Amino acid sequence: MSAVDTLSDDEQLVVRTVREFVDRSVRPVASGLEHSDTYPHELIEQMKRLGIFGLAVPEEYGGNEVSAACYVLITEELARGWMSLAGAMGGHTVVAKLLLRYGTEEQKQHYLPKMATGEVRATMALTEPGGGSDLQAMTTTARRDGGEYVIDGAKTWITNSRRSQLIALLCKTDPDADPAHRGISILLVEHGPGLTVSRDLPKLGYKGVESCELFFSGHRAPASALLGAEEGRGFAQMMRGLETGRIQVAARALGVGKAALDDALSYARERESFGKPIWQHQSVGNHLADMATKLTAARQLTLHAAREYDAGRRVDMEAGMAKLFASEAAMEIALDAIRVHGGHGYSTEFDVERYFRDAPLMIVGEGTNEIQRNVIARQLINRDEW
Repeated sequence: MSAVDTLSDDEQLVVRTVREFVDRSVRPVASGLEHSDTYPHELIEQMKRLGIFGLAVPEEYGGNEVSAACYVLITEELARGWMSLAGAMGGHTVVAKLLLRYGTEEQKQHYLPKMATGEVRATMALTEPGGGSDLQAMTTTARRDGGEYVIDGAKTWITNSRRSQLIALLCKTDPDADPAHRGISILLVEHGPGLTVSRDLPKLGYKGVESCELFFSGHRAPASALLGAEEGRGFAQMMRGLETGRIQVAARALGVGKAALDDALSYARERESFGKPIWQHQSVGNHLADMATKLTAARQLTLHAAREYDAGRRVDMEAGMAKLFASEAAMEIALDAIRVHGGHGYSTEFDVERYFRDAPLMIVGEGTNEIQRNVIARQLINRDEW
């Protein structure tokens, strides 16, 4: 039984629809858009029409919410076509889940219906130029001034920051709090005076979708922008949100791995050497066998985390395991796909070189794999059972 077969009929239809969109509209143009680093306007518009940006939003707010397991398979399909498209919905989904879990009813009513249609797209701003993975050491502050917050600081590597209308900003509303995490809040920030989006940062892969620096200098946001209307809860809120984010990054890795394996299998069937298809040579066949085994294991680990999430349980360890294993597997599979293609694998005329450049993002993004190992070890110690 395939992973899709475990979904409801409605969710299977959603996955098939996205798969058809990827095969029809994405894969034929992905290489050209990626090499020219062109923003995929038309593909994003098609994703809006398909309702992809509303997959984390309940029907009562105008969306078509699917299970986390279904979301994994949809993300895998998008990343199979072009990983950047899955990135275009990653932070958006995390912000939708944050709003649903922690937002006031007014915040939900204001943002979620427009997020469901893609009219408003959201991203999250965590990382700072000098902080990296140490979120508690952030220096971006939001000082209360009457009925507003005045924001100062900088964030970096913020995906979709130029084209997103809503930013879930992690900042310090009480810089003197001890411990530091008690002074951290999330503000729902919109573009305006005092917020500057810098140049698009140059990247090895993950092209087309922008990643930028944000600079806040006296930017004012209304007091109602505080997620959940209570200060000091932002760090815990974002850690829960990152469970969704890490499952999504693991699913992106599945898509890159699947694309690399598919291309390697196709090439190994067609290419001949010494009078037979190259897959019949043991060295090539061994690569294919290892690639498929790693991908299957990564998919099952990711779906396990998604199903635990659907059951309402904390999945910081499970999401960390999925993200760690799937991202490392994708990197290994992408490299093996190049090996299978031989010299052609090093050519930009074949897609496998793109997979090899895209795969490292999942290793360092959404919390580096070194951080994931810390999370996993801590949970192994703290949980009564694992």
